[in-house]
Amino acid sequence: GSCLESVKIAIDTGYRHIDGAFVYYNEHEVGQAIREKIAEGKIKREDIFYCGKLWNTCHPPELVRPTLERTLKILQLDYVDLYIIELPMAFKPGDAIYPRDENGKIIYHKTDLCATWEAMEACKDAGLAKSIGVSNFNRRQLEMILNKPGLKHKPVSNQVECHPYFTQPKLLEFCRQHDIVIVGYSPLGTSRDETWVNVSSPPLLKDPVLNAIGKKYNKTAAQIALRFNIQRGVVVIPKSFNPQRIRENFQIFDFSLTEKEMEEIAALNKNVRYVELLM
Repeated sequence: GSCLESVKIAIDTGYRHIDGAFVYYNEHEVGQAIREKIAEGKIKREDIFYCGKLWNTCHPPELVRPTLERTLKILQLDYVDLYIIELPMAFKPGDAIYPRDENGKIIYHKTDLCATWEAMEACKDAGLAKSIGVSNFNRRQLEMILNKPGLKHKPVSNQVECHPYFTQPKLLEFCRQHDIVIVGYSPLGTSRDETWVNVSSPPLLKDPVLNAIGKKYNKTAAQIALRFNIQRGVVVIPKSFNPQRIRENFQIFDFSLTEKEMEEIAALNKNVRYVELLM
């Protein structure tokens, strides 16, 4: 229920880009929130930019369209605005989200990313997704798709971890050259959950530089971190279920950071991920 309310608050605040995924187990709530806001006359469907994701167990080309259709059925929407390959690796297809062997090790599946991409292209051609992209791809994996013979639609975006401690300068430059938008997840750092987060790096929002710059503009460290990425052309998708923070994260369009401040924040880069994707 908290997801339903959060999405409604976000839409009322002015958010239009909603980043979702089948493995978040909340697409039914997201879809309901969007439909309720459309029914209220607050928004039209075309105002919302919804991103869905193809999970690791669904890489075989014949599974791609049925997987997207299942997402659309859960959302009760006719199309997604962006559909992305969540990770450049495959798990064994089947009902288990994280298929494991008797020793508890993940069971991987040999996959051809180019064949998966062709199935993604077919979903776009069928009108089920307005755009298609990728997530957690490095330069080599992007080049594999960009150089694919007979490429019809190149990835419009690459969703990766991106924040002042992990600024991704080389990947950002490569993507710029190819008109691929970087979408930065965990733009505020992450929760301190040791099961999936590298907690050896200090919490981003405690950073003295971000807090000092925040004081100058009467903004929080979070607002400074978001503004930094937006000014360098990175799309940010901060996650929050806290109504006050949802509104705060949106209040970053009434000021600009100076060139010197942008350089100071860029210098914080530690080139260390919080989200290590240990699987």
